This record gives sequence, structure tokens and C-alpha cells, in this order.
Amino acid sequence: MNSLSLNCAFVRQVLTGFIANEVRKTGFSRIVVGLSGGVDSALSAYLGAEALGAENVWALLMPYRTSSPESRKHAELVVKQLRIQSDVIEITPMVDAYFERFPESDHVRRGNKMARERMTVLFDHSAMLKALVLGTSNKTELLLGYGTLYGDMASAINPLGDLYKTQVRQLARYMGIPEVIVGKAPSGDLWVGQTDEAELGFTYEEVDRILYSMIDRRCEISELLAAGFDEQSVRAVLAKIQASQYKRRLPLIAKISARTIDRDFRYPRDWGK
Repeated sequence: MNSLSLNCAFVRQVLTGFIANEVRKTGFSRIVVGLSGGVDSALSAYLGAEALGAENVWALLMPYRTSSPESRKHAELVVKQLRIQSDVIEITPMVDAYFERFPESDHVRRGNKMARERMTVLFDHSAMLKALVLGTSNKTELLLGYGTLYGDMASAINPLGDLYKTQVRQLARYMGIPEVIVGKAPSGDLWVGQTDEAELGFTYEEVDRILYSMIDRRCEISELLAAGFDEQSVRAVLAKIQASQYKRRLPLIAKISARTIDRDFRYPRDWGK
């Protein structure tokens, strides 16, 4: 049996229960999610609708002028299938207004700005709708640092953060998300022709096997090489994990008092209603 194989029925039950519990115990009843047209945001929306009811899920489609028409079409397909609330908010005016001052900026800076602009829209709607922002980042992305800090990595709760990308696909297929979404090449759609795997230099199937062995099974590099993994790939993955550690923790606070937030004072979500 593949070590990355999921008991999809059980995981579905856990994640829908997680969403319902974490949203309601903080006094909320709704969620808002950014729908990109990709499998991750689609799965979050499906889980959210099942956990809270379609009437309590708001999906925001936030295209930029270079966004793929296919991405919007796929996001609209999710909205139609789930019958959730939705709105389309163009981020082109706000992003372009900023970069008029910095015309020399490269695609990385522009992509990060787009991701953060989308998150400001989501959190504004969170306040307007009294809804928590539902996260869409998977475990592969979080471990590799393949995301924008305070952009697509930001959320109030994240049901996908302990699922590798290949596991997201398994659960998505189990839950009936259209294959046109699940099977397409993953892309942040931040610039024309951009794909995740071309940027990362690995396929998700390859990198997930390395990550699972390295993180979940705690294998040393020597054990990974003995198991037949390519040394260059293993070391590249490890370097990405190490270099992106700062993205996976709260901002560091200089310790002065006896009890410092996130050091000695840790109550993640225990005081909800």
C-alpha cells in the first residue's frame, strides 16, 4: 500500500468536523474562500460547504488581467456545483496602480503582490460578512515554502495543511470534484504560462515521496539515498525546507517577560465559544 494513500472517508469526516468545530466555537457561522480554479481551493470549498452548508460559504474569484480564462471557468464550475455564494473582484486596478511606480519589478514581486492583494480582499470580506477566511495551502507547499507569506499562505483555519498535494488530489476525486480541475497542471496563475512543477523543478508525485519519507518517517539523508532517491533532489528539497522555515511560524517576538506569546503562552484556539 502506498504510504501516501488516504482513507478518504475518514479524512473527509475529520476535515469537515474540523471546519465546523473551529468556525462555530469562535462565534462564527460562515467562511469565505478565494477560488482560483485549482484543486486546492476547490477542495477547501467542497469541505466547507459540506461542513457548514452551502448558504454559509462565500467564494471570491479575484482575477488579474493576465489570469487564465480557464481558471475563472473552473472556479465558476465549483460555484455552480456547490451552489455557494460568490462574487468576482478584479485585482488589476490595485496591483497595477502600485507597480506604476515600480515598472522594473519582476514577475516574482508582481506575483507576491497579487497574492497579498487577494488576501486583503478576503480579510475585508471576512469583516463584512462576519466569516472566517478558509485556507487553501497544502502540506507540500507549506514545507517547500512555495507560497506568499501573508498572501495565499494566510488564513484563519486551514483544512488542507496536513495533506500533501497528491493526497489533495485523492480526496478531491473521492469527493467528486470535476476531473478537469483535479487533473490539470497545477498553477498559481500568477503570470502567463506559469506552472508549479516547472518552478519547483519536481513533479508533485516525486517531491511528495521525498517529503513523506523525510518529514513523516523522519528518514536521514543516508536512508533516503539507500532507498533509491536521487541525491540532488533530496538535498534540493531539504534546502527548500530549511530556507522557508521563517514562513511556517508566527513573527518572532523578543522575550522580555515571564510569559511570551508563542513561547510560554500557547493557547492556539482553546478559548473559543
